[in-house]
Amino acid sequence: RSMSVVAIIPAAGTGIRMGGGTPKQFLSLDGVPIFVHTLRKFAASAAIDEIFLGVRPEEMDRASQEISKENLAKTVRVFAGGASRQETVARCLDEASPETEVVVVHDAVRPFVDLAMIRQIVDAARRDGAVILAIPSVDTVKKVERLTITGTIPRERIVLAQTPQAFRYTILRKAFDRALAEGYYGTDESSLVEHDGHDVKVLMGSDRNIKITKPSDLPLARLFIAQEREHARAEG
Repeated sequence: RSMSVVAIIPAAGTGIRMGGGTPKQFLSLDGVPIFVHTLRKFAASAAIDEIFLGVRPEEMDRASQEISKENLAKTVRVFAGGASRQETVARCLDEASPETEVVVVHDAVRPFVDLAMIRQIVDAARRDGAVILAIPSVDTVKKVERLTITGTIPRERIVLAQTPQAFRYTILRKAFDRALAEGYYGTDESSLVEHDGHDVKVLMGSDRNIKITKPSDLPLARLFIAQEREHARAEG
């Protein structure tokens, strides 16, 4: 079918919060880089047709080598990312065929997304046009100015955004074109689509769908990997 679903995995970040010389997406988890665990999920998903990985230009060879060791069920196309996440996703989006139906964007450092979530968000994007995964905030959220609280935001009005975020291609393309024209910068794809005046729906994410951004995230990630392996063994 020509109307395909493309997954864009931006992995061009520098991972400064991690410290050390290795960008976080290349940090090893269970013997392979974190981004490879993420790619495995998308390669295993029947809802995804194509996978685009955006990495820093100097890491393209390294990323390609890691992928070639994997024998994934789908081809992963590696592209040079930009200075920001938005630029990286924009470059990958430029490579997608205009015939694309749905674009799914997912953080390279969220390796615990599950196949049911991927399927669910693709179906929801077909139906609603724009949708993200998010979880309720368990913490009270404060607005501050120079470290003084200026207000408390009711928790029931807050969700914490995760990825995947999925959009009809036409909606995301239009949002990116507008952002570029207006010099608008957003921290995720949803913010660009919101800026373009389109409603974005929220699907319930998962506490397990963690973003590995700092050293203290690694022990939990190792636990989740062990649990996944145990689960696979029980099923197999």
